[in-house]
Amino acid sequence: MEMNRRTVIAGAAAAGVAATALGGTAQAAQAKGGSQKPVKKLFGKLADGTSVHSWSLANGGTRMKVLSYGGIVQSLEIPDRRGRYANVSLGFATIEDYVAKSPYFGALIGRYGNRIDKGRFALDGKSHQLSVNDGANSLHGGAQGFDKRVWDVEPFTKGSDVGLYLYYTSVDGEMGYPGTLKAKVTYTLTAHGDWRVDYEATTDKATVVNLTSHVYWNLAGEGSGSVYDHELKIAASRYTPVDSGLIPTGELAAVAGTPFDFRRHKTVGEDIREAHQQLLYGQGFDHNWVLDKGITARPEQIATLEDPSSGRTLRIATTEPGLQFYSGNFLDGTFAGTGGRIYRQGDALCLETQHFPDSPNQPDFPSTVLRPGQVYRSTTVHSFN
Repeated sequence: MEMNRRTVIAGAAAAGVAATALGGTAQAAQAKGGSQKPVKKLFGKLADGTSVHSWSLANGGTRMKVLSYGGIVQSLEIPDRRGRYANVSLGFATIEDYVAKSPYFGALIGRYGNRIDKGRFALDGKSHQLSVNDGANSLHGGAQGFDKRVWDVEPFTKGSDVGLYLYYTSVDGEMGYPGTLKAKVTYTLTAHGDWRVDYEATTDKATVVNLTSHVYWNLAGEGSGSVYDHELKIAASRYTPVDSGLIPTGELAAVAGTPFDFRRHKTVGEDIREAHQQLLYGQGFDHNWVLDKGITARPEQIATLEDPSSGRTLRIATTEPGLQFYSGNFLDGTFAGTGGRIYRQGDALCLETQHFPDSPNQPDFPSTVLRPGQVYRSTTVHSFN
């Protein structure tokens, strides 16, 4: 596999197609699949004058830009079968767009990824009311979740790896959550071009935590059109059905015989228009798959996404028990992305590794409670061909 990647990248170098965005010697090194140490630039400023920086880094044929605002992956570039690079992650060109209207493009999500019913939960006999920002529910940490915070960023180089440490402290009571939570997220680009995300968190009071990443993928390139012809495989025999508010009912339902069966490769669009009640609720797929492997100490492969037109493939491995597959149902043509193209329904999809939605209110789901003295840890690895 590595030999194939090097062949592709060497071909790209010979054709001169990899020398588009990095400049100078870093450009030449990256064309050969080499590494580029993180480079910091001013991206913009928030209304209160806070500076937002971008960090450019590259390794093993993968190039990415990360913002200190929300830990956002603004772009992630990989080559196709002919060595031609494209940005496969949806995003915006300005900080103003991210602040004003972003549907979590590329962002770090917390303190709790996904939905909590009516923004309420009880812990150790005490009720907590969270920020409500999705109808009657709390979504992705509330109105000012981790995706809308400026993170402290520290670059690193370790052996053949390059990456970023991102730090954020969420104070007790922020968005209604108990406890001061200290979060550390590590983005690593490996010599093989893998993007690894390691999450850690500690708290001084019992709380709930569910951190994830919300990259919108289109392996043909952002702004290139629908992903319905992408082929997807998910190692899950069950999923969590939802009610009309997209809150899990508590059932773990079999995928067999339903549009939710992705145990073998099939196109995203193959069953998306079936008159299934769950698809009507989500206007497509917006559900949590119960991964067959469960919680694991080390990342195990759980999903593969392929674009036949470009030959690009994404493989995801994780320690988490769930995967939220969202088929870009609410992209409505009101967003223009980094490439100057309008994003419409189905123009990207998300594969969010996670614990299950509404777990604080579902005693039969894996627990998301974190207590003082414990360390929250989770890892997800994205591998590209």
